[in-house]
Amino acid sequence: MTPDHAGRLADNIVQFARVLRRAGLPVGPGGVIDAVAALRSVGVGTREDVYWTLHAVLVKRHEHTAVFDQAFRIFFRRRGYLEQLMALMMPQAPGAPAAPKPAAARVHDALFEAARETLRRRERETEITAHLTASDAELLRRKDFAQMSADEIAAARAAIRRLVLPLDTVRTRRLVPDRHGRRIDLRRTLRASMSGGGALIDLKTLGPGEKTPPLVALVDVSGSMGEYTRLFLHFLHAVTDARTRVQSFLFGTRLTNVTRALRTRDPDAALAACSDAVPDWAGGTRIAASLAAFNKRWARRVLGQGAVVLLITDGLERDEDPRLAAEMDRLHRSCRRLIWLNPLLRFDGFEPKARGIRAMLPHVDDFRPIHNLDSMAALVRALSESAGGHRRRQGHPGRDRVA
Repeated sequence: MTPDHAGRLADNIVQFARVLRRAGLPVGPGGVIDAVAALRSVGVGTREDVYWTLHAVLVKRHEHTAVFDQAFRIFFRRRGYLEQLMALMMPQAPGAPAAPKPAAARVHDALFEAARETLRRRERETEITAHLTASDAELLRRKDFAQMSADEIAAARAAIRRLVLPLDTVRTRRLVPDRHGRRIDLRRTLRASMSGGGALIDLKTLGPGEKTPPLVALVDVSGSMGEYTRLFLHFLHAVTDARTRVQSFLFGTRLTNVTRALRTRDPDAALAACSDAVPDWAGGTRIAASLAAFNKRWARRVLGQGAVVLLITDGLERDEDPRLAAEMDRLHRSCRRLIWLNPLLRFDGFEPKARGIRAMLPHVDDFRPIHNLDSMAALVRALSESAGGHRRRQGHPGRDRVA
């Protein structure tokens, strides 16, 4: 392979690696060097050979395969482009260089001038937009999820992944070694004294341990919640990725446990798995029946050790079910803290006129909006409050809401 062909091959692989990196795959300079070396040494001759050679070098996790597959198909979809790349890796017979065809340079410039002009225009737009970054970010934080464009939703997802959820810790009954504890640990004290021959006795003490409480999310996926559900699921995916004690349930007309689906590393794959697991996505709402199913089947399993429950729904029940108040009361008594997140609170004149909302409201500790990034950041701050610092809130939501 000539130095010119080797340089062109490396440039193509570098561009493909940049596409993968922008798509979320951890591809670094070392991976690019290994990919170029692998293509040179393997001697590939078909499209599948190129695909699996690059796959073996650049894909490190099973969940990255779908992203790599789509990137490969899109990057090499131009007719003859992959064949030209493989031609660069084939041995070249020595010979005189072919003379350029008449007017080839002018045709080449005419074909690619439009692409170069588009690239220069985008660079100028990016340069201009950089001066507006602060104001755009402020507008994005306050903008309603339901009014966001596709680009703004993508930016909101990136901002949600950066949110940190420092849940408060709670004391446990189990005692752990503690230098300032008040109870003597006789076993550890005797072991420490034996190591020194019994001449000196260094008292070892125990104190109460601390543990982060579990987080349980009950998310309404009915049609009226469609603009907010997906972004909140991105929030739950980020939380699940960073913590271990997170349980997530989706409900519309029935209850579905999607905890395992949200543990998938790739956020798009996780949301796709959630959508496939829920047969009643964007359908009706039966809050009372869903809460009854949760209280009967899952409450004892996931609400131990001071669990915090996030209930995200607009409270608009499909059928007026008399069980709603009783099931909300049972859920409230089973957890340490119940937070209701309602996107309808974005309206200043909101009043709890619906019968379902009036039945649910007396049984929650916090009643908060969840319609933009600012409200999501306020939720994070609320969850980081101390266990004894929050008070149970009841009454009119206009007095209890936190913007």
